[in-house]
Amino acid sequence: MSALEQLAERKNVFGSEAESSVTKLLERLSSTHFRDPEKLILLHETALFLRAHPHSSRVLRLADQILFQFPDRLRGVVPAPFEAAEVSGIAGSAISTYYSHSFARFLSLRHGKNLKIDWENYSHPDRLGPVLARLAPLAFEDWSVEPHIDWRRWLTALKGDLRWLIENVDPQTYDSLELPLLFEIGSKPSRSHARWARSEPFFHTTPLLKRRDVSLEAELAGPKIATRRLTSTEAKRVVDVTIDTSAIRYRELWGFSFPDLQHVYHADLGRGVDLYWLGIPPSSRLPLRAYHGGIFFKNGVPLGYLETLSFFDRMEVGFNLYYTFREGESAWLYTRFLKFCQQQCGVTCFSIDPYQLGHENEEAVESGAFWFYRKLGFCSASQEIQRLVESEERKLAAHPAYRTPPATLRRLAKAPMLYGPTLDDWRGFSLRTFAQKIGRCDGWPEIVRRVPSETSAADIARKKNAPEEIGYLRLLQRSPKLRRGILRLGV
Repeated sequence: MSALEQLAERKNVFGSEAESSVTKLLERLSSTHFRDPEKLILLHETALFLRAHPHSSRVLRLADQILFQFPDRLRGVVPAPFEAAEVSGIAGSAISTYYSHSFARFLSLRHGKNLKIDWENYSHPDRLGPVLARLAPLAFEDWSVEPHIDWRRWLTALKGDLRWLIENVDPQTYDSLELPLLFEIGSKPSRSHARWARSEPFFHTTPLLKRRDVSLEAELAGPKIATRRLTSTEAKRVVDVTIDTSAIRYRELWGFSFPDLQHVYHADLGRGVDLYWLGIPPSSRLPLRAYHGGIFFKNGVPLGYLETLSFFDRMEVGFNLYYTFREGESAWLYTRFLKFCQQQCGVTCFSIDPYQLGHENEEAVESGAFWFYRKLGFCSASQEIQRLVESEERKLAAHPAYRTPPATLRRLAKAPMLYGPTLDDWRGFSLRTFAQKIGRCDGWPEIVRRVPSETSAADIARKKNAPEEIGYLRLLQRSPKLRRGILRLGV
């Protein structure tokens, strides 16, 4: 077995003997050169995992040393394997993808020299025609009557480039262009170098926490997690890193596109994990649900993100741990996030969307995501599926080697999963069903006219448009009559 394979095998083995072995392997690999993309990817991902989960300060420094070499290590190497979503964002690589106007504008301001239109992969250059025709009268003449126009040449003639388009075209029009952008990932925005400053690293000297080591029930009943609100300067830095981190992984979240910089919070979750949590300003809010998003770091390394949608006492939770770290302490992390969300938003029922469980998501089927949530105590919102769950659990109890077939996992993933004391109230509820029964309306005024409520539409609207949405959620949670009416219409 090669030194690289040994390191990958031992990366999540901890203890004094393991620390010595990992240190020696890192020292050896820091001066070993590879040309094979797969070996380079394995080296990068293993070193990044160890940088987030170091055995010691020596392991942390050696992991960084290897990661900071990557622009040089990738020079002259075939680039295509580094574009895959599972590994994108390595320093010295590049990706080509479409970004919305808000993300493209942000990236052009921060990384303009590394970002340009990927003309070779642009399938719709003709879409530039009507856009440039509105901006230049002579281009209008070409667009109106001439076939086969070279719109790239026209853009150059107008002394236009990506930044010019972003600044001169409205967001909806820009998005309709579906411009692929080539992002050359240097050191600054890369996964290899991205760090958030932390004064005291957390070193792993004992085995990582497994699912059996944590209890969601105990966590939710435990003490509050200390939080603090960031200054505007701190918040801007967090959002900058968040968007960089998302963009190089082909990800865009609504909350990261339209962040509320005045209300960004930090929570130290323990074991070296920092969570940064934010809402969105009134102009970008959803009509009914309260939206929040977050990014979390372990020992300064971006580990994943969180997205929540809350309505009354129910919160839909989207939890994404980046590929590199999925052999880490995911169950412990998840319970800590739910504890934080419970205390911030006052919710008592957590919901998991079917997609995260494996509905039309083969990656989740392959990873057995359904059982991750089930073993934490979640139940299917469907009584029929819950009976299937219990049947599978009996098979597992009788035959420990049994594994749920993929076809069954797909059936299990067809309904949301719920956790909490009020989960029975939300079984069968669909926000889409409720909204379609209400139909075209002017929002809360019409809802309150249709549904008995102890709270006025004016009070709800005022809270919904307040600087933060937490007050809106708390108001809904104090409106049991309104809640009962909405639940009835949502089935």
